[in-house]
Amino acid sequence: MSEAINQGHVNYTISENGIATIEFGHPLSNSLPGKILQKLADTITEVSNNIQTKVIILRSAGEKAFCAGASFDELISIKDLETGKVFFSGFAKVINACRKSPKLIIGRVQGKAVGGGVGMASAVDYCYATTGAAVKLSELAVGIGPFVVGPAVERKIGVSAMSQLAIDATEWRSAQWAYDRGLYAELFETVEGMDIAIDRLANKLAASNPEAMTMLKQIFWQGTENWDELLPERAGMSGKLVLSDFTVNAINSFKSK
Repeated sequence: MSEAINQGHVNYTISENGIATIEFGHPLSNSLPGKILQKLADTITEVSNNIQTKVIILRSAGEKAFCAGASFDELISIKDLETGKVFFSGFAKVINACRKSPKLIIGRVQGKAVGGGVGMASAVDYCYATTGAAVKLSELAVGIGPFVVGPAVERKIGVSAMSQLAIDATEWRSAQWAYDRGLYAELFETVEGMDIAIDRLANKLAASNPEAMTMLKQIFWQGTENWDELLPERAGMSGKLVLSDFTVNAINSFKSK
């Protein structure tokens, strides 16, 4: 368990024309432990505040899953409420970092997204995906709920679609389903085609008025000013549930499959 928790990476580059690319990764389907989520949130904030940065691309490593959510190994080790709240606050910090960034963030979703991965795809400002980028909010299947990512997902695709994901928690929804509901702005058959489109938009934005883009971003995110309090509060809901006998049994049953 400890080995998986201590794996993973976050790194970034900034091109000469101000295109910042932030990449996260973990060998277990890009499922992210708390340390990596904290580093990712800090990196988004750091890069956003860098005067060289004009626009940000958020991507994950590898060719398969975009993000399988939070670390399952870390989840099953939770034994007290405070640890649970800290664990579930991981994606809250990443979502809030994206929300508060003064720079527009382009998402690159090359594969499946689960739980917090759907939250990240919802928290960027413009999201590209491949046709293989199916989505799932699996939290209810292990006795908790998508409480932390819920506000971001609901804001992006609406209450109806978000509730479908949250309630039918074991079923994948296709990338086309996500595109039809506005989670993805564009879909591509190949990663290569997606990367060409991302590069094109990033270069357009890098040449656009920085002040205008910051003002646009502020307008897009109006009404979310309470998320610094809301998302940690939601993390506490999951942190409490994860200690219940029902959830402990559900997690153990999931592990044994």
